[in-house]
Amino acid sequence: MTLKKLLYSPTEMEDAVDRMAGAIQAEFPDGNLALVGLYMQGVPLSERLAEALEKRTGRRPDLARLDISLYRDDFGKRSALPLIRETVIPFDISEANIILVDDVLSSGRTIRAALDAVTDYGRPRLIRLAVLADRGCPEYPIRADYVGFSLFSIPENHKVVVHFNEDPEETGVFEMEWKR
Repeated sequence: MTLKKLLYSPTEMEDAVDRMAGAIQAEFPDGNLALVGLYMQGVPLSERLAEALEKRTGRRPDLARLDISLYRDDFGKRSALPLIRETVIPFDISEANIILVDDVLSSGRTIRAALDAVTDYGRPRLIRLAVLADRGCPEYPIRADYVGFSLFSIPENHKVVVHFNEDPEETGVFEMEWKR
């Protein structure tokens, strides 16, 4: 049986997103930034961050969606082909203040791939990272600038999973047993 333990409720997630938006606003008081959500759960998180920033500032940041499937270092090593999603960047990346948004920072490999992918679209002025949950076990020298939850005590054989669903019973940050 797979363990599925709720770590944070939808309300706690909303509070964390609001705290993250406050930290982003403090760094970019003029609102001159764009949020780039990574598929899958980084996209709904970026939308929630955009809403929270708009409530705080009256200005909605530009939003983009980035698929990093072809940039992953395990591309071709998996048994199934990756599902390729549409990358949508409706603004000029060059000289923009970019905040990459993802649900969980674990090894840093996803973010490394995202950095490669985003710079193929231009040369941003700067890139920051926002994650809802930081596992604190990087394999790359990558850290998040804005963090909702620090989950450094989760065992290595467990996975942190974020769900944004219409059903509040299925929304949350969960700890799950993980068998490699």
